Amino acid sequence: MKKLACASLTALILLSGCNTFKGFGKDVSKAGDGVSKTAAKVENKI
Repeated sequence: MKKLACASLTALILLSGCNTFKGFGKDVSKAGDGVSKTAAKVENKI
Protein backbone atom coordinates (compact mmCIF):
# COMPACT_ATOMS: atom_id res chain seq x y z
CA MET A 1 0.00 0.00 0.00
CA LYS A 2 2.83 2.40 0.83
CA LYS A 3 4.49 1.68 -2.53
CA LEU A 4 1.28 2.51 -4.38
CA ALA A 5 0.86 5.75 -2.46
CA CYS A 6 4.47 6.71 -3.13
CA ALA A 7 4.16 5.91 -6.84
CA SER A 8 0.93 7.90 -7.07
CA LEU A 9 2.47 10.89 -5.34
CA THR A 10 5.53 10.75 -7.60
CA ALA A 11 3.36 10.56 -10.71
CA LEU A 12 1.30 13.51 -9.50
CA ILE A 13 4.41 15.61 -8.92
CA LEU A 14 5.87 14.71 -12.30
CA LEU A 15 2.65 15.38 -14.18
CA SER A 16 2.02 18.67 -12.41
CA GLY A 17 5.41 19.90 -13.64
CA CYS A 18 4.26 19.99 -17.26
CA ASN A 19 1.04 21.34 -18.68
CA THR A 20 0.59 19.03 -21.66
CA PHE A 21 1.39 15.50 -22.71
CA LYS A 22 3.79 17.00 -25.26
CA GLY A 23 5.62 18.68 -22.39
CA PHE A 24 5.61 15.41 -20.46
CA GLY A 25 7.15 13.68 -23.48
CA LYS A 26 9.92 16.26 -23.59
CA ASP A 27 10.57 15.78 -19.86
CA VAL A 28 10.81 12.01 -20.29
CA SER A 29 13.09 12.46 -23.28
CA LYS A 30 15.44 14.70 -21.28
CA ALA A 31 15.54 12.15 -18.47
CA GLY A 32 16.36 9.41 -20.98
CA ASP A 33 19.17 11.51 -22.44
CA GLY A 34 20.64 11.95 -18.97
CA VAL A 35 20.54 8.21 -18.32
CA SER A 36 22.16 7.51 -21.68
CA LYS A 37 24.97 10.00 -21.04
CA THR A 38 25.63 8.53 -17.60
CA ALA A 39 25.69 5.02 -19.03
CA ALA A 40 28.18 6.12 -21.70
CA LYS A 41 30.45 7.68 -19.07
CA VAL A 42 30.40 4.51 -16.98
CA GLU A 43 31.07 2.39 -20.06
CA ASN A 44 34.07 4.56 -20.97
CA LYS A 45 35.51 4.19 -17.46
CA ILE A 46 35.30 0.40 -17.69
